[in-house]
Amino acid sequence: LRSRTIVDIMNIIGRCVVAGNVRRTAEIAFGEVDDGDFLDLKNYVANPDRAAWGWVSNNSVFAQLGMDYNDICRRIVDNGEPGLCWLENMRAYSRMHDAPDWRDRRVCGGNPCMEQSLENGEMCNLVETFPARHDSLDDYVRTLECALLYAKTVTLVPSGVINGARTDAIVARNRRIGCSVSGVAQFLSTRSVDELRRWLDVGYRAIRRADVELSAKMRVSTSVKLTSVKPSGTVSLLAGATPGMHYPISRFYVRRVRLSSLNPIVGELRAAGHHSEPCVNSPDTTCIVSIPVDAGVGVRCAASVNMWEQLSLAAFLQRHWADNQVSVTVTFDPDHTPAGEIAHALDYFQYSLKSVSFLPTRAGGGCFPQMPYESIDEGTYKRLCSEIRGIRAAFADSDHSDEVYCDGDSCVW
Repeated sequence: LRSRTIVDIMNIIGRCVVAGNVRRTAEIAFGEVDDGDFLDLKNYVANPDRAAWGWVSNNSVFAQLGMDYNDICRRIVDNGEPGLCWLENMRAYSRMHDAPDWRDRRVCGGNPCMEQSLENGEMCNLVETFPARHDSLDDYVRTLECALLYAKTVTLVPSGVINGARTDAIVARNRRIGCSVSGVAQFLSTRSVDELRRWLDVGYRAIRRADVELSAKMRVSTSVKLTSVKPSGTVSLLAGATPGMHYPISRFYVRRVRLSSLNPIVGELRAAGHHSEPCVNSPDTTCIVSIPVDAGVGVRCAASVNMWEQLSLAAFLQRHWADNQVSVTVTFDPDHTPAGEIAHALDYFQYSLKSVSFLPTRAGGGCFPQMPYESIDEGTYKRLCSEIRGIRAAFADSDHSDEVYCDGDSCVW
């Protein structure tokens, strides 16, 4: 089978599973850097038929340290793919601030948003924290201890998957946890980079220390890795936080949420004044509802954070926090960012990251229809808010829906 056929089978199955946040799918496909078919999976000019299902997965290549990135970057400028995954770094390092320890030498990939290193058959286990919501470092350390207790307890639960004995054995051996930080942009709007470094370093040592104590009480092994930076999305919205390490597209923006067309809350949202429209990928089953958002005063916007700074922040978090990975989708303007500049950046950051993906975006929107985020001005934000009325309480807490695909900036595409 060609690599394209394998990914087509994956994606079409995933396409069948999706039903507007009632059922979701999150897939990642890994390929080799010299496989032209794989590299062009998101090239819908060359493969127009794949547009109907190609959006179901992220596609990344296993990059080799020191390789020539120019050919891959020409494709990245076109459609953002492939992403890159450096297995050597994933296997050799915990935090990249520390010396190589090869604790994860069996790792062979990761989850769809690449915040979690995984062995074949292993499951990810994520929990999210919001340092910007804490008044002090001591308070945040207490939150990390609670997050660890929760996630560690999850590792005790059988997976329940078919033929799950192998998966359960890997989980029991690794006890892998991904304790994530979100709202990084908000933290940096009120505190310095050095303060963030201190919180992350102190927090990492605290969670490592707590894992030793908790594992002894539970009579299980310590966790092979403990920390990640997930892309977040819906979860961070619940805390009023910016997603993961990413900056908002602008202070004022529209956040699009996918819901089942049969979900009764869609009618209520429409009646309350929210704009809604059929999803272009599944118009018969999925509805997209738009929500106006104000990210808050003082938070920098993505347009003011160039590609090099985004990569630097990801490397900073990979150094001081994530012993798994940092999920980062680097946004760039394809009209003003040549492929050679991206290749030049990767030459430097390949020694500081474990994975990275890119998303070409243009001012105010993106390269795809119905992007999860769309920039608006303050006047539009106020107008949209003025048109929204309250939702009946009977519907405000009914028929909960999960987020679709992966809830980061790129997985949905």
